[in-house]
Amino acid sequence: MAILSDYTEENQEQPMKPIEKEQEKSSSSAPKEEENSSSPPKEEEENKKLKPNKSNGLDMENYSWGQSLQEVTINVPVPPGTKSRFLFVEIKNNSLKVGLKGQPLIIDGEYFKSVKADECYWSLEDQKEISILLTKQNKSDWWKSLFKGGPEIDTQKVEPEPSKLSDLDTETRAAVEKMMFDQRQKQMGLPTSEEITNQDMLKKFMEQNPDMAKNFANAKMMPNSKMMGMG
Repeated sequence: MAILSDYTEENQEQPMKPIEKEQEKSSSSAPKEEENSSSPPKEEEENKKLKPNKSNGLDMENYSWGQSLQEVTINVPVPPGTKSRFLFVEIKNNSLKVGLKGQPLIIDGEYFKSVKADECYWSLEDQKEISILLTKQNKSDWWKSLFKGGPEIDTQKVEPEPSKLSDLDTETRAAVEKMMFDQRQKQMGLPTSEEITNQDMLKKFMEQNPDMAKNFANAKMMPNSKMMGMG
């Protein structure tokens, strides 16, 4: 994990004055956007998923987060004039802790999926906001939530920037394009790329082996025929 160069040892300076509003842990923070509770019961589970913000994440009460396929970004406002030596930031492969020394943590949670801690960074922007960059272990998936048990976004509504697809390596780009195609197909009630491939393989097999195709059709009829003969 990389941190700021002017970060000093804990307790070398007096902690800042307490923030007027007590900070809550990230796992229990509520998103700013309210859910629509008037939806039909049968759609209740779907409606628990929230619409992503413009960064493909969520705006929470004490912080906001966004993501690309490769990275997760987190912005945590702090009192103006905050110095880096007053901050506590601990980035691990599976968890994150952020706060001001001597005060309750602002963020304390276990990631939805693991990250590469050695490739993660944080910085203090204009002495008023902590900016954190996390590198995902798996760079072909969208996170439904920043932390396990946290509010989930509808990943079908995630909007990757088309202009950035060209920057991806061949393997990652193919995975992104396949995922985007499958999402569109599901939304229209059409088969996914895997289902289309399986259908094409079965069709080709039947065309190349007409006798087996007939036997297969007859085999599907056999159980009913036997049952009719039993009494």
